[in-house]
Amino acid sequence: MVENRCSVQREGVYRWFSGLNSAQRAEFLCGLLDLCVPIELRFLGSCLEDLARKDYHSLRDAEIKANNPADLSNLTNITDEVVRSKLLISLALLSSDNREAAGVLFRTLTHIDSIINNYGLQLNDGQTEEQFLLLFTMASNHPAFSFHQKQVLRQELTQIQEIMQVPCGEQQPVTGGCGGTGASGCQHINVGKENHIHLKKYTVFFAFKTV
Repeated sequence: MVENRCSVQREGVYRWFSGLNSAQRAEFLCGLLDLCVPIELRFLGSCLEDLARKDYHSLRDAEIKANNPADLSNLTNITDEVVRSKLLISLALLSSDNREAAGVLFRTLTHIDSIINNYGLQLNDGQTEEQFLLLFTMASNHPAFSFHQKQVLRQELTQIQEIMQVPCGEQQPVTGGCGGTGASGCQHINVGKENHIHLKKYTVFFAFKTV
């Protein structure tokens, strides 16, 4: 009886997770990792390393650019959807100890308030909203950034959520999706290639726009 109940609860979690958008998934997974003990983290690290190895060659060029401060310094106009897509890819492939590259990204991301005020960027547009939420969620949880930088980025994320009036943690999971076209029914950022992360029988993917 207990085993059956646990199985039902797991299936419920999988369904709930599949209804989250990309930013919510990233936030939730980072929270779970914080709850793990060191030996669990080492095991999960081995599993992730094996999954990541499958896409190593196809992402190698993008990974080199993502860790090159000179390349990142050209990605400053975050009002451009293509630039935001490149920034998302860079954050996904940024090495955990690359402080110099993280510093370049930090300087780019901390101008969001002036961009909103000076350019009138409409964050409530569906595609733009998804990109900014994911961008700042990933950055504020990324180990390459210092504690202070993460605090600043988290404040920026909170500001964006207040502008959108849809705090990331308060959106309720939905059954059958939220009107998007992704595998979970949610709207995903389109990246050309789909980088798949398999969670049990559900396929979660971040899609970034091809540039």
